[in-house]
Amino acid sequence: QLQLVESGGGLVQPGGSLRLSCAASGFSLDYYAIGWFRQAPGKEREGVSCISSGGGRTKYADSVKGRFTISRDNAKNTVYLQMNSLKPEDTAVYYCAASGLSYCLMNLRRADFASWGQGTQVTVSS
Repeated sequence: QLQLVESGGGLVQPGGSLRLSCAASGFSLDYYAIGWFRQAPGKEREGVSCISSGGGRTKYADSVKGRFTISRDNAKNTVYLQMNSLKPEDTAVYYCAASGLSYCLMNLRRADFASWGQGTQVTVSS
């Protein structure tokens, strides 16, 4: 059974850091670009970041550039999202998803990602 499982969410103060993990089971992530998305209450799910299958190419939403870093360890079948300098507006449920492609498209569109995890809550609040 193909499955993606996110972990690492939690409550953090503004300016703090969290590292999210996305672990795959039932299939290898090696060949797929992986994206991180987030959805805040009352808002649409938006693309945050994407990493190509080999890890050499990454993309970020403007809102997180310079603060978030995506990486992957194919040997562990896991993708990470390091989030620094967190802001209250980063509060959302964060999802990872596997694309059917090995590279990231120009725009991070939900429709281009086929397999999704269940999400992990990130709350940034003092």
